[in-house]
Amino acid sequence: MLTVIAEIHIHEGATHVETVLNAFKDVTPKVLQEAGCFGYELYIDQDSNASFQYKPENSIIMFEKWQSLAHLEQHLNTAHMQDFQQKVKDAVKETKIRIMHLGLNNN
Repeated sequence: MLTVIAEIHIHEGATHVETVLNAFKDVTPKVLQEAGCFGYELYIDQDSNASFQYKPENSIIMFEKWQSLAHLEQHLNTAHMQDFQQKVKDAVKETKIRIMHLGLNNN
């Protein structure tokens, strides 16, 4: 099982943020129906005054769970993800993707 963490940096402006959030709202139900997908969740920063909080401006995080790298690659090549990329291309400045697995075995 793989965990994917995508840190998505959005261009400044409420319109860009709204574009990205709406695109995720549309694509998420389709992604959750894909073979090998065990989770696809969008997170935004909690406003707080915590001195220890890292909160980059205009960014969101996607947490994804995939059965395998092959399933993740298939996901990225689906028609709905290609459509998603077209919808957000002018709003997204940069995306950083981490592909991870459990670091400790809890047997």
